[in-house]
Amino acid sequence: MVREAELDAIAELVEPFRQFLDPYCEGIEGIPRQGPALFVGNHTLGGVFDAPIMYLELWRQRRIYPRALGHYIHFMIPIWRDWLERYGVVEGTRANCSRLMKEGHHVLVFPGGGREVAKRRGEKYQLIWKERTGFARMAIEHRCPIVPFSAVGVEDALDIVFDANDFHASAVGEWLRSMGLSLPDELLIPIFKGIGITPIPRPERLYFRFAEPIDTNEYADRGDIESASRQLRDRVRAIVEEGIGHLQTIQEADPKRNRLEAAPD
Repeated sequence: MVREAELDAIAELVEPFRQFLDPYCEGIEGIPRQGPALFVGNHTLGGVFDAPIMYLELWRQRRIYPRALGHYIHFMIPIWRDWLERYGVVEGTRANCSRLMKEGHHVLVFPGGGREVAKRRGEKYQLIWKERTGFARMAIEHRCPIVPFSAVGVEDALDIVFDANDFHASAVGEWLRSMGLSLPDELLIPIFKGIGITPIPRPERLYFRFAEPIDTNEYADRGDIESASRQLRDRVRAIVEEGIGHLQTIQEADPKRNRLEAAPD
């Protein structure tokens, strides 16, 4: 697990880059420093472009470093798996989540998982949570507050060139179907471009909003855990969606949005 001194060194090293991006963070001061707390939000295209910046802001402003719950596929890849574990990511199982909450950690989960990372054309900033209630149930069982968060910016900095729909319509996709085979949607990461033909995002400002923490005690006292989990999930989802819309409104009027054109402070 990464140490505080290393996090401070990383933050200092990337500070010029952070100043260039000038991320917009709203509500960060309301996040409880003491855990446990469960961060729940939207995953963006590609999955790796804005999360590190958000983590740095949480550490820089609040000295908070959430332990992320990752898709099991990550932990099947040598070296990558080791790197993730070094920086506190654990496989997203009920047992791991329960342990972290009992130990008082801040925990982070993306209910949309890999499917939100593998968005298709026309799905910009959409939540694809399906009917998952696992995160809500865990929070209720451990009486752990939930911090809904929203992120905007990355999906305006990338253009999808080839997505899962294109794959399914391709000769390879048709051949797989003829053989009775298929690939999970979350594994069909789209091909996208940002700067030129590269997958490097264009220098767009990143926007984050952290909503007021939700006290889960009222849900824990309702008795029917299944119904309570659905109600809590729907409440969190609505807050995240509202946050995305709110950030997009700010983004549209922001003269600092394009970081190459933004006037220096």
